[in-house]
This record gives sequence, structure tokens and C-alpha cells, in this order.
Amino acid sequence: MSYSVGQVAGFAGVTVRTLHHYDEIGLLAPGERSHAGHRRYSDADLDRLQQILFYRELGFPLDEVAVLLDDPDADPRSHLRRQHELLTARIERLQRMAAAVEHAMEARTMGINLTPEERFEVFGENDPEQYAEEAERRWGGTAAHAESRRRAARYTKEDWQRLQDEVADWTRRYVALLTAGEQPTGEPAMNLAEEHRRHITRWFYDCPHPMHRCLGDMYVADERFRAHYDTAHPGFAEHLSAAIAANADRHGEHGE
Repeated sequence: MSYSVGQVAGFAGVTVRTLHHYDEIGLLAPGERSHAGHRRYSDADLDRLQQILFYRELGFPLDEVAVLLDDPDADPRSHLRRQHELLTARIERLQRMAAAVEHAMEARTMGINLTPEERFEVFGENDPEQYAEEAERRWGGTAAHAESRRRAARYTKEDWQRLQDEVADWTRRYVALLTAGEQPTGEPAMNLAEEHRRHITRWFYDCPHPMHRCLGDMYVADERFRAHYDTAHPGFAEHLSAAIAANADRHGEHGE
């Protein structure tokens, strides 16, 4: 059995224009055409549309949705499991936000003034919009950016706190290394550079040594990243960039 574009639009609660757009970009091409050339959608097409709308509701851009759905190693059940995990994480976050609103309502009713920390505690330490446009412009079409978004969408406040604690501990040890006058090509600096690379791989996306080398270059070239590191210790960015390059060299001519 097949369905017209108007019927599918009615089923899914989307516009005909949206379905036309999905067809034009190759995201959802109807499996059949009528004798007159009109789009006809099969049950398999409806399944794919359901997956698309799930991911769109979760905030994934269309290009990332296409990558996810066209992954040859993923089957429909794996998509459903992933979506269930993402939705569960979102539900938990919304429940925490609802509890925060209830807390604020109760405090207002009782005439209690919440501290600024209490008002924004629910949002955790991570600012989801920080550098978002820049990241989208630079890496929006990459698999690394898509993987980073997928992972970050699942992190709880406790996850973000653990991540921040790891960064703070690593920064403290690197500053101690700088204070001691260690060279970026020395083993202690290269070991901390390797730890930095593994932190990225563990929390965000696979970061092989060539990619890590590019990040090190950016820490120096981009004033915002340079300032971020140099605030902790003067010359931090340059030293880290050199340590990353030395560590990549240590792992092979091409840093692999």
C-alpha cells in the first residue's frame, strides 16, 4: 500500500512543502511514483520519516540525520535504542527543570529569595551555546561534530561536573609543569598532551593524533582559545601546542 504526499503530511503533522524538501535533498525520497509522476510513499518510507522526525525533535540538523539513517552498520532497532536513550535523557533533564521551577514557585510563595547559584543550578556548568555558531561553521559537516553533539546530548549535570573536574585537575598539573620549566618536547609534557587527547576522545569524539595536532595549532592561532589557556598561565597555549605536536611525532611520522 502506498500513500500520497498529502496523506503522509496529514499522518505526520508536517507540511507538503517539508516533504518536498526532504525529497529534494535526498533525505526521504518516496519509493514510488504514480503514472502521473506524483510521489507515493510506502510503509518503509513512513518508517524512515518517523526516524527523521524523532531526530529532528531531538535537535539534530538534517545533514546529521542523513548520516545517522544511512549508517550501514545501524539497523532500525539500534536507531530506536539510541532515540530511547536520548529521549530518556531529555525527560530526566526536563524533570529536573520542572523541579527547579517548582522550587522557585514555592520560594516565591513563601517570600524566600533564591541565590543566583540556586536559580541557575539546574543548567550545570556547561553553557550549551558557548561557541556553538563557531563550531557549527567550522565543523558542522564533520563526523566528529556529529558525534560530539550526540554524546553531549546524553550527559547529565553529574557527567558535566565530572568532565569539569577532570579538566581542572589536568590544568592544575600542566600549570605545575610550566612553573617547573619543563620543555614541551619532554616526556612529562607529552604525557599530559596525550592525556588531553584521550580526554577529548572519551568525552566528545575520536581524536587521532593528526586531528589533535590541528587542535593544537588552533589553540595558538585563535585568540579566544589562546586567551582561555593563557589565563591559567602565561604561555600555556604555545607550550601545549608544541607538546601536542611533539606527542603526535612520538606516535609516528604522521602522528597516527
